Amino acid sequence: MHLIDTHCHLDDERYLADLDEVLSRTRACGVEEIIIPAASPSTLKRAHEIANTHKNIYFACGLHPCEVNILDSNASENADSSLDSSLDSSLDSSAQKPRESKASDYRAFLDSGKCVAIGECGLDYYYFDNMSEEEIAATKARQKALFIEQIELSIARNLPLIVHIRDASNDAFEILSSFPQARGVLHCYNADRILLNLSERFCYGIGGVATFKNARRLIEALPLIPMERIVLETDAPYLAPHPHRGARNSPEYIPLIAARVAEVLGIDTEKLARISTNNALSLFNLSKNAV
Repeated sequence: MHLIDTHCHLDDERYLADLDEVLSRTRACGVEEIIIPAASPSTLKRAHEIANTHKNIYFACGLHPCEVNILDSNASENADSSLDSSLDSSLDSSAQKPRESKASDYRAFLDSGKCVAIGECGLDYYYFDNMSEEEIAATKARQKALFIEQIELSIARNLPLIVHIRDASNDAFEILSSFPQARGVLHCYNADRILLNLSERFCYGIGGVATFKNARRLIEALPLIPMERIVLETDAPYLAPHPHRGARNSPEYIPLIAARVAEVLGIDTEKLARISTNNALSLFNLSKNAV
């Protein structure tokens, strides 16, 4: 089988010690392409390095909604608080370079031939328990502004989005619906039915959650997704599938996810692998022969 992991954080420090071994096992399982969603300046350079030193590994470039504080801190120091400027400044800070030596690092990453998407970006309203109503409203507004800027960037660059949505489906749907040119994948699809209305332009990333015993909502939603919109992902090192739940996740577990999704849809795993792989190749404009 030819499989693709469309969302795998190989830039995470948990792979520093054994990345080559992980990739060797992954290739042996038939997973031929991997996309790293670099969503923080702290890991972007690592993602770029991995993609450019390994055949058929690619990366995306963006800011996770929980990184919105980066824009806040840079806006207070810089009159130009645009995404490009804020990310450039953050990259400089993470590398401990003098601010005046900044050389549009972020745009350089976007121009890399291995950058295939913008993201992961989106909305995350999960971590609001200890915040006041005013703080919640302000944080939501900042996340929305950051998300919109990355949507606009994806359209300008003609790159798909990798969209993170957690406890924010209605707002995410409203924003994405207001940009008819936007396209991409809804990472770790959360089974909210309102998001199925985006299926003409977006794929749905299905990962290890589909193998969990308590994944009833997702299992019920899977048959409602058009087959030509399903892509597979691990979100490694997070959300390892059964029977590895609780351990470090790995792209080599994609076959376990493929088998479970195929079972739910009532088709053989080979067919599911072929369909989901073609979907990913098309969405991210991948070439098997890219270096």
